[in-house]
Amino acid sequence: MAYVTINRPERRNALNLSATHDLVERFCEAGEDPDVWAILLTGAGDKAFCAGGDLKEFDDIAKRGGRFPMPMTGAERNLFEVVLETYKPVIAAINGPVLAGGCELALACDLRIAADHANLGMPEAKRGMGANYATVLLPRLIPRAVALEMLYTGEPLSSADALRWGLFNKVVPSESLRAEAETYVRGIVANAPLTLRRYKEMTTKGWELSVHQALRLNVGPNPYLSEDRQEGIRAFVEKREPRWTGR
Repeated sequence: MAYVTINRPERRNALNLSATHDLVERFCEAGEDPDVWAILLTGAGDKAFCAGGDLKEFDDIAKRGGRFPMPMTGAERNLFEVVLETYKPVIAAINGPVLAGGCELALACDLRIAADHANLGMPEAKRGMGANYATVLLPRLIPRAVALEMLYTGEPLSSADALRWGLFNKVVPSESLRAEAETYVRGIVANAPLTLRRYKEMTTKGWELSVHQALRLNVGPNPYLSEDRQEGIRAFVEKREPRWTGR
């Protein structure tokens, strides 16, 4: 398992250009590493998972007439797209409020376990920003009217409401988040890694396809022909825990 931490607690883990670049690098490395079966993403401290883009840096760039970092442009891939297309389970341990670009980063993850003091929101309308990723993802994850209310008002959802709408998978006491997240992810990586990767790739690439098209996708590793499939069945028959190799 790979552990990735946004380590800027003094800025509420806001994403400046350097942190964004590093996150893209870490996710690309983890996606290519055969020894990594899942990724746990969190933020340092307990004040915020991620407060979004670093607006102070954005303002400094504007003052000196520099190029504003617009979504889906520039020399590097978009961070949220990289996370979404990392074809291994990605779990966010949300250690505090998750806002703006931080919310979009959390939405790019597959599963979200949150501390009970964590709220979730998209205040871009209050900042004159665009919420490029969230405008695409939110209406696919929750009812359209709820998504538009979040976007139009810029007001955050409480952890209870985020759980109710399925944006959080689990909410736990703040002091238990680290241990609960570890147990949660360990339970996932106890399963066959090739199957997990197949699930991620199939559900991502088949998201907007018709049922008939999606059923004919053949993406990711083929668990049916793997050594792990043989081991999984044999372990079940022999009433023991399987020993996965990722082959």
